[in-house]
Amino acid sequence: MSINSIATAEMYSGELDKVFEAKSATAFFADNALRTKFVGAKTVIIPDVEFEGLSDYDRAGGFSNGAVSVQNTSYTMTMDRARSLQIDREDMDETGIASLAGKILGEYVRTKVIPECDAYVISKLAKVAIDKGNLLSDGSLEAPYEAFCSLVNEVQSIVGYDEELVCFMDSHAYAALCSSSEISKLITVSDFKQGEVNLKVKSINGVAIIPVVSERMKTAYQFDGTKTGGFKVADGAREVFMLVLPKTAAHLVKKTEKMRIFTPEQNTSADAYKFDYRIYYDVFVKSTAADTVWGFISAPITVEGQPEDISVNEGEISESLSVSASTDEGSTLTYQWYKADNAKGRNAVKIAGETSATMAIPTDLECGEYYFFVKITADKTHTVASRVATVTVE
Repeated sequence: MSINSIATAEMYSGELDKVFEAKSATAFFADNALRTKFVGAKTVIIPDVEFEGLSDYDRAGGFSNGAVSVQNTSYTMTMDRARSLQIDREDMDETGIASLAGKILGEYVRTKVIPECDAYVISKLAKVAIDKGNLLSDGSLEAPYEAFCSLVNEVQSIVGYDEELVCFMDSHAYAALCSSSEISKLITVSDFKQGEVNLKVKSINGVAIIPVVSERMKTAYQFDGTKTGGFKVADGAREVFMLVLPKTAAHLVKKTEKMRIFTPEQNTSADAYKFDYRIYYDVFVKSTAADTVWGFISAPITVEGQPEDISVNEGEISESLSVSASTDEGSTLTYQWYKADNAKGRNAVKIAGETSATMAIPTDLECGEYYFFVKITADKTHTVASRVATVTVE
């Protein structure tokens, strides 16, 4: 086989970087990580610089001495992710390997790597906003422009009006924003640099708006470390509708983004081309920038008591199912009960009129097993489902 696997890997790595920069919603944060320093295998140091303000000039004594404080903060990287892909020799001929392999690897980065990286970065930024209490308290998806302006005002009150800001916006909020004919007149198209790629993005009053699909706009995810891999929304995760912050607030650090290629002759496990991809990354917000990250995030819903399985007697049903839940002060919870086909909640159908925390079990049920659960919604924006309770009629 004549393919130079080392040279080809280097070529693909460069091309995959371009795919990442062009398609990722958060790749531009990597531009802020150029001054980071690695110490050991998992630690990165990011400097925080603070200055003293101006003082009066003394015509006799001259300048007042001032200190420059450089605080080197250590951060621990956690996201070390990888995957090995194989393509059977018979599925590729030598003349087409470069073209086909490039398409496959590019598609893998676009459909698997980028969604996971974006979801992780946005969840980390949301956590910063939550931990600092930088949350919009009266936002509404029915008034997305007002919510956007409120967040921008909060950030600009800290950093001023010359700092370049970005707004990550949930796709539903973005659609609502663009659907208004009045608001759409305020939206312009501006240049946005992301690594070596120059993009065109929509903006309002100079603030770049980056729409992100809802599945990547949550406060928490579970990242599968088993052979299956991938990621999913964590239980109890909240919806992130908008995040506004300076473009320089976060540092996306990629210590390793490596590609290895093995020909069938080099691959000892199969008669196939093997592609190993690894990315070791994390995102950090310096303590001096944490106050500048603001979010419009759904209220949390805590379910303290789940509906329990119960046995009842046919013709004598008087029992009920109930759930207990709480949310932030000032937020409102609503309920909707459902009947499902099985204990996994499949083919669920709304039960008309059952919109409180307690549901009376239907009195006309015949012998058998029935399945019920309730969906709890906070402020018409964030919904969680209870466990499915089994009602056994004897």
